[in-house]
Amino acid sequence: MKPSRLALACLASLALCSSLFAPATRAQLSIEITGAGANRLPLAVADFSGERIIAQALTSVVRADLDRSGLFRLIDTGSPLAFDATPPYADLKQRGADAVASGSIAAAGDGRYQTQVRLADVPKQAVLGTQAYVHTGTQLRTTAHRISDFIYEKLTGERGVFSTRIAYVVKSTGRYELQIADADGGNPQAALASREPIISPVWSPDGSKLAYVSFEAKKPVVYVHDLASGRRHVAANFKGSNSAPAWSPDGKRLALVLTKDGNSQLYLVNVDGSGATRLASSAGIDTEPRFSPDGAYIYFTSDRGGSPQIYRLPATAGGTAERITFEGNYNVTPRPSPDGKSLAYITRTNGRFQLALMDLATKQAQILTDSAKDESPSFAPNGRMILYATEINGRGVLAAVSSDGRVKQKLSVQAADVREPAWGPLVN
Repeated sequence: MKPSRLALACLASLALCSSLFAPATRAQLSIEITGAGANRLPLAVADFSGERIIAQALTSVVRADLDRSGLFRLIDTGSPLAFDATPPYADLKQRGADAVASGSIAAAGDGRYQTQVRLADVPKQAVLGTQAYVHTGTQLRTTAHRISDFIYEKLTGERGVFSTRIAYVVKSTGRYELQIADADGGNPQAALASREPIISPVWSPDGSKLAYVSFEAKKPVVYVHDLASGRRHVAANFKGSNSAPAWSPDGKRLALVLTKDGNSQLYLVNVDGSGATRLASSAGIDTEPRFSPDGAYIYFTSDRGGSPQIYRLPATAGGTAERITFEGNYNVTPRPSPDGKSLAYITRTNGRFQLALMDLATKQAQILTDSAKDESPSFAPNGRMILYATEINGRGVLAAVSSDGRVKQKLSVQAADVREPAWGPLVN
C-alpha cells in the first residue's frame, strides 16, 4: 500500500529541524551504548498499529529511548499485537517479558493524529495505565518521547527525561555552534553560530532560556538567550572577564564570576544584568558557581586553600565558605544533583581527570568513569544520568554515565569536537 502524503510528511518531519541550519545536519549526535545496567526489566514494546510508515517511525523512537536508559531489556513480541485486544500474556510470559506496551496511531482530521498507548503487567495480567495524545505530523518525535516518559515513570516510579533537551557546543574548522537537541541527540538546531568560542551554556529553570559566555566581543561576556524568540541580551559585560553563569532556582538571578575588581570572584546579578553584588572576598581565585536545588547555597571551586577544591557558601552576601572536598589535590566543577543529596565534580587522580560523585551526607565519593580528560558534568533532571564532555582519540565527545556508574553512553558528532554539555529541565 502506498503511504499517504500526510504519512510521508510526518516521517520527513523527524529530520525537519536538522535541515533548518546546514551545519546542524553535520552535528547530529550519534549515541553508542557502551555499558548497560544490571537486572534490567524485560519489556516488550509491540509495533504500534496504524499506517505503517508512521507507526514504525514512532515505535523505533520509543524502543531506542527505553533501550538507551539501560534499565530495560527489550523483548521481541513475536507477532504484532492489536491495541484493542487483550495481550497474549501466556506467550509474552514464555518469552520472558514482565511488561508489555502496545499502541495505535490514526488520523484524527485537520492534519492531526491520535496516538494511544497501553502498558500492562504480564505476570499479573493487569493494565498499568493508558495514555492518548493528539499531535501533528511534525510532533511525532515529541510524542514518541512522551510515550517513553509515560512507560518509564509507570515502571520505575520516577519521571523520565526522554522529552528533555540538551545543549552543547560543536567546534569545527573556524566555527563554533551552540546546538540544542532532543535528549537522544536527534532534532539538532543551532541557537548561535560564531567564529569565536562559546562556553558554559546553562539552562534557565523553566527551559525557556540559555545563559552562556561568548567571546565574540574579543573578551568573555555573559549573555541570556531567549530560545523561542532568538533574542538575547547582555547579562554581564564588566571590565575584565565575565564568566561561568549559573541560574538561581527561581530563575531571577545569575551567579557568575567577574574580574572587575581583581581576581576572579563570585557575584550575583539580576537576569537583566542589574544589581551586581559581590558574594565573597578571597585572596585566591573563586569560580564555577552552582546553586543548590533549594537555592540556599552556592557551590564553587576555589584555590584559596592552596589547591583547587570545592567549597560552598550561603547564597547571600557575607556568608562563610565551607570546604567540601578533601581527598586529592584537584577537585573542580561542582554540580549538585537535582535532589541535593549528592555532588558531581571532576577530580584528578594519577594524572587523569575523571568524573566523581560524592554523597553529601557521608562525604563518600566514587569515580564513575575510566576516561582521562573529563569535564563539564551536567545532571539529567531526574538525577539518574550525568552528561559530561571527554576526549577520545584527540577529539571532544560527550558521554553519559548513570549515577551508579553502570550505564554508559558515548555521544559524538562526525568530524567535529563536541563540548560544554548542559542537560535541560523536565518538560511539564
